[in-house]
Amino acid sequence: MSRSSKKNYFVDEKLLKKVLKIKSAGSSRGASVKTWSRSSAIIPEMIGLTMEVHNGRQHIPVFIVEEMVGYKLGEFAPTRKFTRHGGKMQKELEAVAKLKETEASSKQKVESKSGGVGKK
Repeated sequence: MSRSSKKNYFVDEKLLKKVLKIKSAGSSRGASVKTWSRSSAIIPEMIGLTMEVHNGRQHIPVFIVEEMVGYKLGEFAPTRKFTRHGGKMQKELEAVAKLKETEASSKQKVESKSGGVGKK
C-alpha cells in the first residue's frame, strides 16, 4: 500500500538538514552526503548532490538528477551483487563465445598484416 498523499514524501530529518545546509552554502557540485536512510525519498532539493547511500556493506555514490525525484534512495544502491546464472551449460556457452572471439581477432591480425602488400 502506498503512502497517503496528505502525508507527502518521507525524508529523514537529519538527512534533510544536511541537504539544506549544503544547498545554503552554495558548494553543491562537489559535496556528498553520507546516509544510511535508504527509505528516504528523493526530493527536488537534492538535485545536483551526490548522496552516498549505504548498501549494508559500503556507501555507494549516487548522483541525483531530476528524473529521480519521487524514488527512494535505496533503489539506486543495490544490496546484492549479481554474478551470473549458470552452471555447466553456461560455462560451455561462454567457452564457445570466447573461442569465436579469439578466432575473429586472429583473422583481423592476419588481414591487417597482408592488407595492401603487392597490389598496385
